[in-house]
Amino acid sequence: MEKKRTQIDEFERNIYDIYDTDNIEYQVKHGLTEDIVTEISMNKNDPLWMRERRLESLKIYNEKELPKWGPSLHELNMDEIVTYVRPKAAMTDDWKELPDDIRETFERLGIPEAEWKALDGVGAQYDSEVVYHSMREELLKQGVIYTDMETALQEYGDIVKEYFMKLLPATEHKFLALHGAVWSGGSFVYVPEGVKVSMPLQSYFRLNAPGAGQFEHTLIICEKNSSLHFIEGCSAPKHNTINLHAGAVELYVKEGASLRYSTIENWSKNMLNLNTKRAVVEKNGKIEWVSGTFGSHITMLYPMSILKGENAKSEFTGITFAGENQDLDTGSKVVHAAPNTSSTVASKSISKNGGKATYRSSVVIMPQAVNSKCSVVCESLMLDSESRSDTVPVMDVRNDKADIGHEAKIGRISEKSIYYLMTRGLSEEEAKALIVRGFVEPVTKELPLEYAVEMNRLIGLELEGSIG
Repeated sequence: MEKKRTQIDEFERNIYDIYDTDNIEYQVKHGLTEDIVTEISMNKNDPLWMRERRLESLKIYNEKELPKWGPSLHELNMDEIVTYVRPKAAMTDDWKELPDDIRETFERLGIPEAEWKALDGVGAQYDSEVVYHSMREELLKQGVIYTDMETALQEYGDIVKEYFMKLLPATEHKFLALHGAVWSGGSFVYVPEGVKVSMPLQSYFRLNAPGAGQFEHTLIICEKNSSLHFIEGCSAPKHNTINLHAGAVELYVKEGASLRYSTIENWSKNMLNLNTKRAVVEKNGKIEWVSGTFGSHITMLYPMSILKGENAKSEFTGITFAGENQDLDTGSKVVHAAPNTSSTVASKSISKNGGKATYRSSVVIMPQAVNSKCSVVCESLMLDSESRSDTVPVMDVRNDKADIGHEAKIGRISEKSIYYLMTRGLSEEEAKALIVRGFVEPVTKELPLEYAVEMNRLIGLELEGSIG
């Protein structure tokens, strides 16, 4: 009997891989020099303080070494990367005003439809610049600011200057320094005290140009007793050259505020994804991370929560899916820096066709963080004997009045479970796919329905033809 391949869903990869060929208005030369950084800064009409920070960041970048741990980054050659690409499109709040190819790209990705159905605001970036931005009128009346970083820098410069790269200093590692030198685009969100944003805001980042880098900056400030759900999505078509993503996300959650930050990263498999994300949470505040990492050739991504105020909370739920020729090194970090803080980490990974998934966690309980609690659970599922999964937990507990737990599981799909499902009429491939979907269900249920469907489709795409 001929064995059929798994067909999980009717889904086409080409909505992500369509490459628009003629929409570059301007780009800097390949490489990374002081002249290029100055050119980017002048092109964007930066204030003097930002230009000085860019140049200082470049200096730090040149002094820093590549990380001596994690996946090899030997394929990255900055002399072959274009750090700024401006598309032939001015920013608008009307999808109809975008050039046909760019608008059709975002339509294929479902962004306008998502805005209409389930969002309070949308930003869409294409290569290095935001080309679409819109927010519902009601939020404007409540004082919510949601705009691109360049507009924020011009119109809310004092706020940006107070917070920009204060959580993520360029001195911390080489790719934050790179980001500080050449950042472009991204999102700025300010939620005033007491304002509850009822529906999510979403920013989507599309990198189209081959050999280019994308360095968007996300800065979110949730004032006292406010709440927000912010969603980010990313994708790129596949090219036969290395692309680079080194974004940065800074989240400030003030006293009693709540922020859910959800992201689905679906980069093409020629992408080096070296992203940095961090939140600081004040008294009685809460940060929730929901993270889906798909695609990319190499990813190094470890969202971090700093629980600065008493009773601050952090929850991290994440899924990583590593396939052939992928080395996805992900995880999370939590610093408990005040009494009665709590955190949970629930991380899952799937590896198949020789893919490598590594989970790293770092939990620090400071001396003053008495009566704090932390639970870390990481589970890995390998779909074949060629793949690899590693777990590298680190816990640094500096007081004896904390409750800490860690659990790790690495395994393959149970033959007993497959047999049981086959007795119920499923084929072996369908049984395996069903088990995988059940494995990731704790992550998908944390997403709004439209994004859970998107994640399920991505999982279906990754599984198609890979098991059985």
